[in-house]
Amino acid sequence: MQTPESAYDRRRLRQWLSGEARADGVSRRDMLRLFAAAGLAGAASVASPGSPAAAATGTAPGTAPGIVKPLPEDLFTVRGTNAETRFASLAHTGYHTPNDRFFVRNHTATPVLSAGDWRLTVWGDGLERHRAVDFSLADLKTLPSVTHSAFVECAGNGRGYFTSQQGQEVSGTAWTLGAIGVARWRGVRLADVLRRAGLGRRAVDVLPRGLDDDYVTADGTNLGRVRRPLPLSKALDDVLLAYEMNGAPLPPDHGHPVRLLVPSWIGIASVKWVGDIQVSARPLYSPWNTDFYRLFGDAHPGGGSAPLTRQAIKSAWELDAGANLTAGVTHRLTGRSWSGAGGVVRVDVSTDGGSNWRAARLHDAPRRDGWVRWSTPWRPPSPGPCTLLARATDTTGRTEPDATVHNTQGYLFDAVVRHAVNAV
Repeated sequence: MQTPESAYDRRRLRQWLSGEARADGVSRRDMLRLFAAAGLAGAASVASPGSPAAAATGTAPGTAPGIVKPLPEDLFTVRGTNAETRFASLAHTGYHTPNDRFFVRNHTATPVLSAGDWRLTVWGDGLERHRAVDFSLADLKTLPSVTHSAFVECAGNGRGYFTSQQGQEVSGTAWTLGAIGVARWRGVRLADVLRRAGLGRRAVDVLPRGLDDDYVTADGTNLGRVRRPLPLSKALDDVLLAYEMNGAPLPPDHGHPVRLLVPSWIGIASVKWVGDIQVSARPLYSPWNTDFYRLFGDAHPGGGSAPLTRQAIKSAWELDAGANLTAGVTHRLTGRSWSGAGGVVRVDVSTDGGSNWRAARLHDAPRRDGWVRWSTPWRPPSPGPCTLLARATDTTGRTEPDATVHNTQGYLFDAVVRHAVNAV
């Protein structure tokens, strides 16, 4: 049974305040400054990763700084150092997102690493013998392999709608809904690797760290490499060290040679290009679960919410915003819906801005950690602007609301999106 995240977070906070926890790469003074800034200002005091202050701009079409793969304009919208999938490009692609159109979220730049030279070091006082253990890719492949279809989604997916739809100011990359993809991942269970390394009884936290460059904020603060602790209960549950994506070795932009896959949780937990994992007998903190990836703002606790874990519920149309559709002709409209809490069991759609709703046809069974594809016929009655809406419900009873409670960094947008099209 997993420890409730709220209880786990309270324990971690108590241990931090009593001096028992550790903040890897961050001084105690700086950590307290981050907490104070978040609580008093209601927003992060440094640039959010991927925000305009942190991201490069002015790139040529079809490219982005630090991204290796091509980014054709019909497949991606480039957002600084990131690339958002255009949802219209997913129509007719099947259940899994093809690797060539899977979104890219980078804090710095994609490192190009040699699979033959790569090593994973597992270390820390949470190991029985306190002795570091190295694994090569070949070593991992001697362990039982697991294949799992799951989505990876940025916590800020949908962030742009806080401003465009709700009129609220937020920081960070203005994603629409394309910062998500579902792939068929193959790798080994993190639990098997930890046990092979000699997991000790005192272990409570697991901290994977990426091999990309240090993240430096706009004010020059070096936060080190991307890292975010996992509670041991989650690490031993369903987390994978993945080395394949849709039947092929991981592409560079998606974590080659090995990445973490943390199903149903926000994307930052699925650390790419993982190079070492610290196993700790005490709770760990990093900027990625203190200053970033909590909820700050008037509707949230003064010191911020607990660290974010499970993703929100969302729906997206496989149609560009502003698309032209012929009036008087029946169109087959398609989309996808997903939730971090459970499989989607129902999707209701409206083609008149919410005055009338009907159930869409689902084309997939509800899947934990995945999405469902759906379709609906629509015959625009006359030329003019129209607003399409889609509203999903999952196995827990969660349904997309009319509005998302504001937070200053624009995380976990889950409101029904107003998708504008034109009948011509």
